[in-house]
Amino acid sequence: MKILKSILFTATIAAVFTSCKSTSTVVLTPKYSEKIINIPAKKGELSEDEMNRWSHADIEKDSIAGMSVAKAYQFLDGKKGVEVIVAIADSGVDIEHEDLKDVAWTNLKEIAGNNKDDDNNGYVDDIHGWNFLGSKDGRIVNADQLEITRLVKKGQDKFGSKKASEIAESNKVEYQEYLKLREEYFNTIEEKKKEIESVSETYERVLEIEENFAAVKKFTGKENLTSEDVKGLWPTSIKIATQIADIASVLGNGMTEKTLIEYKKEVKDYKENIEKAIKGYDLDFDSRQSMGDDLYDINDKYYGNNNVIGSKDLEMHGTHVAGIVAASRNNNKGVNGVANHVKIMTVRIVPDGDEHDKDVALGIRYAVDNGAKIINTSFGKRFSPNKEWVYDALKYAEKNDVLIVNAAGNDGKNIDVRKSYPNDSKDLITEFTDNVITIGASSLHYNEQLPASFSNYGKINVDVFAPGVDIYSTVPKDEYEAISGTSMAAPSVAGVAALIRSYYPKLSASQVKHILMNSGVKINFDVIKPGTQSEKIPFSELSVSGRIVNAYFALQMADSIAKVKK
Repeated sequence: MKILKSILFTATIAAVFTSCKSTSTVVLTPKYSEKIINIPAKKGELSEDEMNRWSHADIEKDSIAGMSVAKAYQFLDGKKGVEVIVAIADSGVDIEHEDLKDVAWTNLKEIAGNNKDDDNNGYVDDIHGWNFLGSKDGRIVNADQLEITRLVKKGQDKFGSKKASEIAESNKVEYQEYLKLREEYFNTIEEKKKEIESVSETYERVLEIEENFAAVKKFTGKENLTSEDVKGLWPTSIKIATQIADIASVLGNGMTEKTLIEYKKEVKDYKENIEKAIKGYDLDFDSRQSMGDDLYDINDKYYGNNNVIGSKDLEMHGTHVAGIVAASRNNNKGVNGVANHVKIMTVRIVPDGDEHDKDVALGIRYAVDNGAKIINTSFGKRFSPNKEWVYDALKYAEKNDVLIVNAAGNDGKNIDVRKSYPNDSKDLITEFTDNVITIGASSLHYNEQLPASFSNYGKINVDVFAPGVDIYSTVPKDEYEAISGTSMAAPSVAGVAALIRSYYPKLSASQVKHILMNSGVKINFDVIKPGTQSEKIPFSELSVSGRIVNAYFALQMADSIAKVKK
């Protein structure tokens, strides 16, 4: 569920480069539940600072579709909060980061470095959380297969090249499922190869334009070229004439050398990530198998190690997610997380590839057992062979009043008709638990471009939308970066949930879920449907609530409900 950049192949660029969700409610205050804001979207470019904090902006004040975080803290002025543990079930978190080290959860029942299980929870030296992607001898897993690859491999091992007539009657259904998966598997590989080829061609074209910019700048003697600069030039060769014509076309289509450089980085990152993702389709690649536990025995649960960071050189996803929730506020470094009074517990369960159901289920249980009140799950996959283990873990979290904040996914698909795991429904219609909230990604644009083009959606299975495009946050080694994805939208909501649970701790996980859904800004206009170029639909058709999360309104509603409970 990772998108490192939102690469939007717009018409201009193309020219240049020729839950099952319950609608049950808690006590609501009508004043907030139907809040609609009618303002024009902000026009013009944002400054770098505005871009880095847009998700915290106020819709009414800034004309940007942020969550009104500063306004929320004004509302909280004078109120006291309690500490809330938020578990980041992800790829790992750089707990040594300058903006995260002060908010890292510490297991006070454990003595660091003595190689003993002091708290008798089965996990030795779990000071800041636990790494389920590893072995007891300290090895770690960074990459793994996709679940479809594992299923195809399993079917291949069982059925080989057998014909339908050779399959036992008791295995007919399983065999047909294997053939269907196998066909999708190979078709997807071909699509990925074509995508890599297309992106590679785009990248080569970017390099060509970059070279032409350099040549024309040298020819004109000007460092910053405009359309006027390349008019009326007298080229001295056919080559420079061609280069001048190319740059004139590029500038005429609204691109500058600066935007070209930015685009070059995005294309390069996108290309590298597709190439990395293709590894997940390798039938013979499965590093997780060698970690010393039985992957298909949920009772074999005391494995892994306490390396919650993973590899700083390879993993940034979990660190970015953690920063969105709770990077130290007002410390004059990097970014401000949404929530104060938070401690981040790291539960490492997500490799590059698909997570294993066993790791997910045990990771959720670990977080619950060690005091987390919110678990952020910014991951997902299409197939889940042992989903019942995860369903049981979600029910366990509900029993212990823990809220799960789940990312909807980045395929631009309707997940009411296309399953995505983890989820809180076994039939895509009926919730079996009321402590899971699923989040779609929105942009800063308070207009038809509000939903992220990549975001999954669903009138039944996505609860609410939140900022998830170009979200600036922490990445390993004391650095910061803007990343896009529903993976970023989920922790935006987890941060707001943490504020509610900190300042109104008597509210249940279910109540917090419905506050987040029902207090958000209701969107009453049409938007471009995710996954399409221009198809318009009402924003209300994309989620259960038809809203985007707003911290200020959420706290107002929480305050009203808390007063009623008294």
